[in-house]
Amino acid sequence: MSDAVGPDDLVLCVNASPNHVTGLPVPLRAGETYRVMAVMDFACPCGRSDALLDIGIEFAWCQSRFRLLPKPKLESRPRRVSAPKEKDTVR
Repeated sequence: MSDAVGPDDLVLCVNASPNHVTGLPVPLRAGETYRVMAVMDFACPCGRSDALLDIGIEFAWCQSRFRLLPKPKLESRPRRVSAPKEKDTVR
């Protein structure tokens, strides 16, 4: 997944279980989206991933906690055109 994930991508947290090394609770919430600030190509100590993600909360997280969200597609919206109102002169 590290090849697919890059800076400014959106990821969904799917695993907010306690830290697998210390057992302490993590500040992440399952079901919330986070923006990736950096991808660090270091193998996670748990052995499940080949990169760590920096999402701006504490230091870095195992990428196995996240799923990459698809990039939003650009939708063309019709723009409003403002036209001056016609005024009738009454005498």
